[in-house]
Formats: sequence, structure tokens, C-alpha cells
Amino acid sequence: MKAFTQLINSIEITNKTNAKIEALVRYFETAEDKNKLWMIALFTGKRPSRPVKSSLMKTWCMEISKIPEWLFLESYSTVGDLGETLALLLPDPSNTIEKPVYEWMDELVQLKPKTEEEKKEYVLKAWNGLQPQERLIFNKLIGGSFRVGVSKKTLVNALAKLTNTDVNQLMHSIIGNWDINTITFNELLSGAHINYDNSKPYPFALAYSLEKELNELGTIGDWQIEYKWDGIRGQIVKRNDEIFIWSRGEELVTNQFPELIEAFQTWEGDFVIDGEILAIKDSSVLLFNDLQKRLNRKNISKKLLQEVPIGFYAYDIMELNQEDLRETPLASRRIQLESLFEHNTLANVKLSETIHVQDWNELNAIRNESRKLNSEGLMLKQKSSTYHIGRKKGTWWKWKVDPLTIDVVMIYAQKGSGRRSSKYTDYTFAVKKEDQLVTIAKAYSGLTDAEITEISRWVTKNATEKFGPVRTVKPELVFEIAFEGIALSNRHKSGVALRFPRIKRWRKDKKVDEIDTIESVKDLIFKQ
Repeated sequence: MKAFTQLINSIEITNKTNAKIEALVRYFETAEDKNKLWMIALFTGKRPSRPVKSSLMKTWCMEISKIPEWLFLESYSTVGDLGETLALLLPDPSNTIEKPVYEWMDELVQLKPKTEEEKKEYVLKAWNGLQPQERLIFNKLIGGSFRVGVSKKTLVNALAKLTNTDVNQLMHSIIGNWDINTITFNELLSGAHINYDNSKPYPFALAYSLEKELNELGTIGDWQIEYKWDGIRGQIVKRNDEIFIWSRGEELVTNQFPELIEAFQTWEGDFVIDGEILAIKDSSVLLFNDLQKRLNRKNISKKLLQEVPIGFYAYDIMELNQEDLRETPLASRRIQLESLFEHNTLANVKLSETIHVQDWNELNAIRNESRKLNSEGLMLKQKSSTYHIGRKKGTWWKWKVDPLTIDVVMIYAQKGSGRRSSKYTDYTFAVKKEDQLVTIAKAYSGLTDAEITEISRWVTKNATEKFGPVRTVKPELVFEIAFEGIALSNRHKSGVALRFPRIKRWRKDKKVDEIDTIESVKDLIFKQ
């Protein structure tokens, strides 16, 4: 447990990805194989179900520490994390328990069916044998929540650095179906339980934001112009009658989109296609807010399948019948892609439309109107370009529409995490609704460190209420926030949802009575 605790501490004191990777590699180099497996399981969401209710742990902690509930709740509101609150309030341990993580996890799995008294006896004995930091990790393990700022991609990159194994193979392996009790660490990394050759994707080709004048790009006929869609970039891999779907984040998301599996199973031949996973209904692309309802779900109800049907817009083809096409020009790949679609047609799988204009001057109006189609703007791709790895300047450009903006007032503030844990960095904003304020969005990016420091001091002096880590503040500070799109939403109190809200600037020149109204915000929906 000590080594695992040290790993978590090393990860949480930095926000640098490379430092986290180094800490993970050090742990993998020295830990027992069973500990490594449990660590991978915990970091990828393969945790066992919670064996003890948090309400019971809270009650036991108050009994041991002899504090009233009001003081416990006050402590919890200050700390903001239940597991950490418990670890801090408990008295010093009277003995030492030294067990590896895998033994703790095996015991927690066996603890679930036991009686409340048996659970209490086990937990109190563990608390009495662990140091505060170890208790915190134990509480996180027993609570079923293990968020420590490490993404699956960071974990996979650490494993790749450790073993010199392909990152995509590792991603497929660790998020696939495997049983911690029947597989070894080496078997997991080698992908003994999967057929990686069938699923292997290609690195995505990415684009830079347009940083030139259009006429500097040369002849418009040398460019393929398409709409830039606001969905999930994905690769469809079909080999030997197996279908795999990879996201741009190098995650295997096949099971999230059964409609696409069903659709591509009817297609002839083998291929790897690049495109956009979108919510499409009645031949129209829905907003990203709709698509979000389908993401990261283990079970998809029949109702949700009908309300938010999934489709795919194909941009490019990288492989056809085991032939790698990436080095051939885009114009040639487009012909191959069009030919594939001629032989395979389905309503929810479409070939991305190419836009044909006579000169560059016509494009600006098309880009400005693209939001009406729920598109983010345009993509400009040189017809002679290869399917490159990552970003390459000069051949692929994204030309997005200008963001929408509104003026809002801050009404809640919350402290950040990591190096910003002492400052208020997360803000909730509101607009006017008649003579009241209604929340419209949360945002935490867009300000300088100096501005965050100034706002934090102001929050400390002007907080009126507190709810756990959140502070209600006087509605006085006005900000301009920018966002990519807006839609009506029943899930939000304001009745609208904003896409990618972020702070554009602090409007010290404006007063609260000058902020937008909910009516003016909703008007933007019809002006998109």
C-alpha cells in the first residue's frame, strides 16, 4: 500500500503529463504483477462495486473521533472530499498493517456480502493500521471512486514507454474484456486475449487552424473543401468480418455505437475509414449536446436509440482490402472512398459532402452559414496531400466559425485542484430572467494567473453562503463568455445548453444590469 500511496501522491502534486508518466513507469518497474493489474483496473474503471455505504463510514468516523455531525459536515465542506475528510478526522493509528494493494482489493470484494457489523469491524481495523495518506487511498478504494487525474491515454503511454509496445494495441488490450483473476500482467500487455491485427487503427491526420489569407493558399481547384462537423472523430476498422471503432483519443468505443456495427457489417470488403460519429435524425445532424446523451454508456435503452440515432460521415480512407493508401494523394483516396460508397449505401452512413466554388471569395459566406447545419465551419485539404500522422502545417486547415458571446455575472465560485487548489478557479455564471438571475454556464479557462488571484481575493471577501467547496458570491463581477453553439435543453435550469463555454474576458467596464437576458441568449439559437 505504501508504494501505491506514493504513486498517487506523485501524480496528484503535478499537472504535467510527462511527470505523471514517469511516476507510473517507476511504479510498474517495481510493483508486484497483481498490484500492477489492480492499478490498471482501477485507473480504467474496472472497479468492483462499492462494498460499504459512505453514510456508514461517516457514522463510524464520528463515533471514533467523538465529534458531532455539524462539525463533521463543516470539515467536509472545507475539505471537499469525503475520503480525505475521513482520513484527516480519524485519530492516529495504534498499529501498522502492511499489505499489498491486491490483498486489500481481494478483501474488499469479499466484504460486500457480509453483515454491517462485519464490515464495521473490518473497516475500523484497517483505519487503525494505516497512516493518514494510506487511509485516504483505502477510503477511495472502498468508496468505489478513484479519480486521480490520470486518463486512459496517459496510463497507456506509460505502459508503452515501459514495454516499447504499440500504444493502440495496449489501449485495445486494457479496455477489452479481461478478468483480473485469470490473466497475468504480461498476458494483458501482450494482448493474449485479443486479436489486435484485426483492430489496429492508424494515427489520425489532424489540421491546424487557418492562419493565412485564403488567396495565399493558391488555386482553389487544388483544395478539397468540406464541412467541419461537431461530433466524435472516429475510425471504422473492418477486417476479417470484425468491426472496431476507435475515437481520436485512441479509445476503443465500439460497443457505444451498435447502429454503426450493424451498418458496417453489411458492407463488402475490408477497409479503414476516417470520419465523424454524429447524432443524425431525419437526415439532419443534431447538436453535440444530443450526441453527449449517447457517450460512455454501458447500456443503451431502446428509447435512447430512437431519440438519438447515431450516424457516420466519412472523410477519408486509409486502407482498402489490406492495402495501405495513406501515401497516395487525397484526390486518389477520395475516388476510392466514393467507389466504396457506390457499392455500399445506408441511410445513417454518408460520404462527407465536398463544396465546390469558383473562387475563394464565395467561401466566407458558406462558412458563416455553416452553423445553421450544426457544423463548426469548413475544412480545407490539399488534394495532393497524403494522410499524414498528426498535424502538418500547410496541407490541412480547419476554418471554424467565430464563437458566439454573451455577457454574464458570476454567482458561484469553487476552488481548483492541484497547484490551484488554494484559489477559486471554477465559476458559475448567470444571466437575467425578469428580476432574477438564472444560471447559464460553468467555465474555468480563459483568465490569467494574475486575474485568478485577484478574483480569489474578491471571492474570499464577498462570499455570502457556502455549500461544501462552493461559495455563493455577490452578483457583481461581469464576464464575457464565448461558446461554439447553443441549444434548447430540458436538463438545464435556464432552458439552454452552451457548447464549450469559456471566459473570453473580464468586463471590469460593465455593471451587472448590463448583462444579457435569457431572452437575448435564446435569440442566438435562431441566429446561428
